Amino acid sequence: MILEGNQRASGAELARHLMNLRDNDHVSVHGLRGFVEDDLFGAFAEVEAISKATKCEKYLFSLSLNPPPDQSVSIDVLEQTIEQAEAQLGLSGHARAIVFHEKNGRRHAHVVWSRIQPDALKAVTMSHYKRKLFALSKELYRTHGWEMPDGFKRKEDRDPNTYDRTEGQQAKREKRDAAALKAMFQDCWARSDSRTAFEAALKENGFLLARGDRRGFVAVDGAGKIWSLSRWCGVKPGVMRARLGPEADLPSVDEVLAQARGERWSAETKAHAKPEPDPEQLRIPLCALFRNQLRSCPQLLRIG
Repeated sequence: MILEGNQRASGAELARHLMNLRDNDHVSVHGLRGFVEDDLFGAFAEVEAISKATKCEKYLFSLSLNPPPDQSVSIDVLEQTIEQAEAQLGLSGHARAIVFHEKNGRRHAHVVWSRIQPDALKAVTMSHYKRKLFALSKELYRTHGWEMPDGFKRKEDRDPNTYDRTEGQQAKREKRDAAALKAMFQDCWARSDSRTAFEAALKENGFLLARGDRRGFVAVDGAGKIWSLSRWCGVKPGVMRARLGPEADLPSVDEVLAQARGERWSAETKAHAKPEPDPEQLRIPLCALFRNQLRSCPQLLRIG
């Protein structure tokens, strides 16, 4: 069973996503624990309100449980897995919501915990959660005798174009193909041995290199959307820094967008500008000018 988790805020947005019937045949809230409210929107609003008393911005931890495509996993197994994950993540006893999705007869689950300890008003630190979830996922494949994906067997067997849930959601929001994007960014990185080459490769594909506010190296597309290069290229920030130099040497996202707008405006202006007239065509002989003035002012002819 594939387990993917992430820390996040925007509880209302997450609730809308989880209750979305457009992408699922059936959606059900399987259980709410530790909330006063009895619906998903109210529950997440409670956690957000409590988080205001702390410095925690990403007050929720969201986990998706995706069983193997060829397996029909029971609710009992999903519930047991949720309990195991909760213990591994250090979230035992925290407020929790469980949502089941069904599509084409196949069930998968989503769990959202509050990271905030109400009594202590302190958020649980989610250290090494990806490693913990990966280890639990492998254990589940072994325990249930499921065919383990190649990427779980050996690291080098993993498909480099496989994208995670966060990447898939970002690509979906921007109406892009996540796998194609992943392949494009990784190709740009693979065929570049310097910052100049990497910038050129990105530009060929409609992206500009910039310095992110919190995400180090980023790419900016024509719509001004920001893409984390470390995530999409699958390269650690330190490795990127060794090839591209420090982020401080790059322009910010706002500077890149301003420059792009300026270049686009300049190109459009030149394309629509009228050609400069020939000075010779503007030159009117003095005698012709004087003759025109006489015709318009006949009284000048009577002077003297």
